[in-house]
Amino acid sequence: MARNAYVICLLVPIVAALTGCSSGPASKAPAKAAPDKIQGESQVLLTETTAADTALNADGPSVYLIDGLHRYRLFFNKSTPVEAGKEYIAEGVYAQKAIDAMGDPDQGKNGYPLQASCDHVIRTTWPGMAFDVTDADSTALCEKVKRYPARPVFLVTKLTEVTSEEKKPAAAEKEPLEVSVPADKQRAMLISGPASLPAPLWAPEGGTVNCKVEIDEKGKIAELDTGAQLCESVDWSQFSYKPTLKGGKPAQVNTEVAVKFDPRK
Repeated sequence: MARNAYVICLLVPIVAALTGCSSGPASKAPAKAAPDKIQGESQVLLTETTAADTALNADGPSVYLIDGLHRYRLFFNKSTPVEAGKEYIAEGVYAQKAIDAMGDPDQGKNGYPLQASCDHVIRTTWPGMAFDVTDADSTALCEKVKRYPARPVFLVTKLTEVTSEEKKPAAAEKEPLEVSVPADKQRAMLISGPASLPAPLWAPEGGTVNCKVEIDEKGKIAELDTGAQLCESVDWSQFSYKPTLKGGKPAQVNTEVAVKFDPRK
């Protein structure tokens, strides 16, 4: 009897080991997504004084980072000093991109963004905050995105001043040649670009919008001169034009570009 018990005691760990081997390695928790990152020159505004504006910077002034064609509104969950005109790297969550990635079963027909999406973005970006603070932040985010859906709101988890080595090289200063070109003539200069774009969730009906732009000497969109929300939502890096010449030299072009948005189904 004692011998049989001894054999059973030996078999139990062996069976357990074999079972563990056959089941494969234990599943690991999914890796946390890398934060979004933007870099640009800061702009600090003291004139924006609504409750939603002050909530976006923990009751401080409105802070933006200017990065090429984009002007990001920074959203802080704690007071963060920022000096105007300095260059910073912000890490965190691009709110509109995160909200759109969640999807909307109604395809934006009942308003954009959904309050539940704003709540989720705030809670995952800044976990562990008090419920009333989280609710206030998610309300402020929804109000800002609803009012300016195409103007990026960036939820900051880390802000670092850029060192001289990290700064983007400044373009050589020179007096550029400029010309104005009618929209139909500029359209004939198009090398590459989408024929149409899907309508965003916040404008599901789509349509065509004329966007005032500046095209640089290389034929790329360099500046956007419009207040139209649909124009601000376009990824202008997709568009490329034949350089326009003035006196045999490439020139900057002031023109309009028509962009078609296909309605959401």
